[in-house]
Amino acid sequence: MLHGMTTEPEQQNGVGTQDAFQRLWTPHRMAYIQGENKPTGPAAGDGCPFCGIPAMSDADGLVVARGKHVYAVLNLYPYNGGHLMVVPYRHVADYTELDADETAELADLTKRAMVALRKASGAHGFNIGMNQGAAAGAGIAAHLHQHIVPRWGGDTNFMPVVGHTKVLPQLLADTRQMLADSWPGE
Repeated sequence: MLHGMTTEPEQQNGVGTQDAFQRLWTPHRMAYIQGENKPTGPAAGDGCPFCGIPAMSDADGLVVARGKHVYAVLNLYPYNGGHLMVVPYRHVADYTELDADETAELADLTKRAMVALRKASGAHGFNIGMNQGAAAGAGIAAHLHQHIVPRWGGDTNFMPVVGHTKVLPQLLADTRQMLADSWPGE
């Protein structure tokens, strides 16, 4: 025993199972878990962040590219570095509510996002999709958004496997600038 400490594994005192993991705390995630900046209702005026982002500068809103009907923005709570979302300007909840022009531009910006991510970060693959409705896992169900998550061969490193956390090696502002600089023209 050294200064009241033992070399024995941490005792959980009946709370959970002893697992010998060291804990890495990410208190900034609590804002997401508690729903900070989530809309208070289904209407556009109910605090929807996707409705407010277009009025911000690209740097402040983390906007990578803007189209006529949709825009590409970094996810504030990314699954991987470079995690983008393509979002219609119009406040709609369901993919079937998009008109033909919005649907076409959403597809086009998704393709451009893939090109930019490959150029900027050498992404090997992508998870692309939408969570439609709260029951399907949509964090902001009232405003449609499509996720483009870059993936790399072997990108599961020790941190998510052992540390149960993701490490993002770059500030979001720097990632936004890198992707904006890599965004393909029309």
